[in-house]
Amino acid sequence: MLKDIKNQAPAVTCALVPTNVQRNVIINRSAPPFNNHELRRAVALTLDRQAFIDTLTQGKGDIGGAMLSPPEGVWGMPSDLMQKLPGYDSDVAKDRAEARKIMEKFGYGPSNRLKLRVSTRDIPVYRDPAVILIDQLKEIYIDAELEPIDTTGWYPKVMRKDYTIGLNLTGNGLDDPDQAFYENYACGSESNYDGYCNSEIDKLFDQQSRETDQEKRKRLVWDIERRLAEDVARPVLYHNRSGTCWHPYVNGYSPMVNSIYNGNRMEDVWLDR
Repeated sequence: MLKDIKNQAPAVTCALVPTNVQRNVIINRSAPPFNNHELRRAVALTLDRQAFIDTLTQGKGDIGGAMLSPPEGVWGMPSDLMQKLPGYDSDVAKDRAEARKIMEKFGYGPSNRLKLRVSTRDIPVYRDPAVILIDQLKEIYIDAELEPIDTTGWYPKVMRKDYTIGLNLTGNGLDDPDQAFYENYACGSESNYDGYCNSEIDKLFDQQSRETDQEKRKRLVWDIERRLAEDVARPVLYHNRSGTCWHPYVNGYSPMVNSIYNGNRMEDVWLDR
């Protein structure tokens, strides 16, 4: 779209920036078969995040966790540390081999494949990554069927835990650990869609929130990221980037990099014409 706009209006300025909106996998951890942590880990290990980015964003998305990825994200884990998390290794074949061993341990294999539905909201930004997810699940003996749900029924369905695996989008209000962690992963939060609850990690949420030294707080945040990944708490596929273009007569506009919800008042924007 950016290329098309630039071709039609060469004088415009365009920016492709992160939006703090992530695509993620929600897993019903309270019902069989994924009330088994090892099977949830197998799902995490089959994910090829770069394939999602290359296919859906022409390589313009970002691999990350719960927090917005650096360099724009202040709190995001560095890539060298991120690659040590389950399912983030660049050697996808190695991770999938481990995932197949887990599935085989529980009786699944080429002649006994797990059949389920991948539920998602019936709009393209949800459906498209869900289709890729279904393809990647095939690599570990899971045959999934797409279940598109009308927008009016999607969130009630998720809140009822009426799904096995789902593809969801999470839009954060700002780049801050308190907002991201308490809203999406704390026990009892209404936006904690897959019902993840770990009282020890809830204590870490409080600990990082009280920490006044930013570097120490970052280390705590990264430790939380590691624990969330190890617990397979809503595996994050990638962070999206979106494009915005404006004409030369538009002055004072700054595209936001921390949230799709901020910057819309445009109190500093004026038109020179």
